[in-house]
Order: sequence, then structure tokens, then C-alpha cells
Amino acid sequence: MDRFHDRQHVRLRSRVHGTYLHANDDGRSVSLRSRRATLETAWTVHIYRGNDGTYLLLHSAAYGRYLAATATRAPLALGNLGFRAELRDYDQPEVGAIMWRAVEAGSGGDVMLRNAGGRYLRANGRHLPWNTRVSVDDANNTSTMMCWTLQTVPSRMDVPIPHYPVRSPGDWFGLRPGVWRTIRFVRANGEGFYAEEEGWDAFPFRGRSVHHLRDELSTRVNLHIFDLVACVRAGRYGRPTPLVANLPHGGAGETLEIVVVQCGTPVYGRLRYPDVHAE
Repeated sequence: MDRFHDRQHVRLRSRVHGTYLHANDDGRSVSLRSRRATLETAWTVHIYRGNDGTYLLLHSAAYGRYLAATATRAPLALGNLGFRAELRDYDQPEVGAIMWRAVEAGSGGDVMLRNAGGRYLRANGRHLPWNTRVSVDDANNTSTMMCWTLQTVPSRMDVPIPHYPVRSPGDWFGLRPGVWRTIRFVRANGEGFYAEEEGWDAFPFRGRSVHHLRDELSTRVNLHIFDLVACVRAGRYGRPTPLVANLPHGGAGETLEIVVVQCGTPVYGRLRYPDVHAE
């Protein structure tokens, strides 16, 4: 556990496959991908100190949601073992599904991630390379598929260039209209504080473009689009994550919570981004 530090950015690389734990663009599932220099393979460390000790929480640097174990069986027909791993919100003071402890995996410096429920994060597809799914499995099925190489991702202070705008609603000749979401937002003060109940507003938003979302927010909070940072909050107890990636596919009808930070404020100066292109 002492190798993970609060608020740092990391990658987890499968010892067996050499591929990276990846937050999929549906915003809910995880997999293994070979591409290294992407926000979707970067994770932000959130150290949680509970009554029974310290736990590791990991939230996606792309979508803000937390890596979680579930009690739902992984699809055996695809050669997966154990139970599904996914991304979820941190919506209660303590959520066992997102609480992990890092265990040393032999002398090579790798780690195993054990969930509070006792299961370990694992890769799949040892003999089926097309199977890139990630799951959690019981300790009695321990194997090198549960071993992960920890890589530290350097942080940067300057805001990365947001993802290119995706097509607006109404494009694709009406064949692929964007889904509607509710955006619930609040503007933080200069120190990053905001009310939990009062001061929030909401509006319907269609599509995935983070650029279009920032443009809409800028109008509603009366700031220039380049004078704000939109941070997504995955649940009431989730830490706000600066939005650089476009919004997830799907998510029709869901509510995304956004905390708006004004550029030039003290809290803006404390924001850090993973430098995914650093060697």
C-alpha cells in the first residue's frame, strides 16, 4: 500500500499480457488495452482511511468513476473467470465494492489488488488473446493473471487539450442521434468549496462532446469557455475529476454532476492532470 500515494496518477499493466487496465468509453466497463498514452489507462489514487485501516480507491482520469468489484458472474461463455469488474459512482460514505488493498506479488515488484470483499482483480484470456475482459476472482484461484505492474504517471499543471469535438446531435443523418443526459452543476468558490444541496442547477444535454458541454456551462455560469474547468463528480463522495475526454457512450437518462472551477483561482492552481505522453 505504501507504493500508492494520495492523488497521484498511475497505470496498472498486466504481468501476463503486458496490456493496461483501461476504462472503456461506455463509462461503466473495464478491459485490457495495449495503448499506453491515453487518459483511459490513467487512474487517480484516492486513499481512504476507514475504521479497519487504509484502503486504496482508484478513479478513472477520463470519466471519474471508481474501479469496483461486483457480485455478478462474469460471462463464462467468453472464457472469463470470477465476477465482473466495473466502474461505479462513490455515492455512500463507505462503499466496499470500490475499496482495495495492494498486496506484494512476489519479488518482482508487482502487486495484487484485493477487494474489501476478498476477491482479487484479474486479467482474462491467457489462452484467448482476443479476450480482453477484466474480472475479480477468489483467492483460491490465485494465478499470475492477478499480478499487475504499477507504473507512476507524472502529473502536469497545464490543462491538456480536450478531446476533439464529436458530432453534434442531428448529425449522422439522424441515424445516430446523441443520447440525452441531465447535467447537474455547481460553481465552486476560489478554494474549491461548494454547497452540497443549495446552489446546484441542472439542464438537459444531448451528445458526448466535452467542448459543447463546456460551452453550455460557460453561458450558464457567465464565464468564458477558456476561463473554466469542468470537473465530473462520480457520486456525492467522489472526488471531482477534470473533464478532458468526451462523455461516455450511452448513459441515456443518467445524471452527470459537474463542479465548475474558475481559472486563476487557488483551487484551479491545485488541479493536476496525468501527463500520459511522458516516458
